Amino acid sequence: MSAAKVPTAPVAAGSLVAGYLVARATGVRPLGGGVLAAAGLWCAKAWRRRGGPRTAAALLGVYGAAFAGSHPLARRIGAWPAVLTGAAAAGLAAWALSDRRGTRAPDRVARAQ
Repeated sequence: MSAAKVPTAPVAAGSLVAGYLVARATGVRPLGGGVLAAAGLWCAKAWRRRGGPRTAAALLGVYGAAFAGSHPLARRIGAWPAVLTGAAAAGLAAWALSDRRGTRAPDRVARAQ
């Protein structure tokens, strides 16, 4: 599968979880931030290519808000529930605004002909 067809929702959601895991396992928060930055950059390029600069900006805003919002939310509901809530929000937004239209498999009828 080419990079242009890779859905961004699992990358966006997964990177929030992976970033948290890296930061927690290593005790080096900037290392977890590096995971987020790398995935965010990859996703931003895909979002811009698929939906233009407005879509990319909106989804980067959601991605950043999910990350930032998970910190105060963690004080209320715990770290893992907060990380998973943020990941779900980022993944859902990426799917709704980018992946739903941009990564559909070709129609079966079109492939058969």
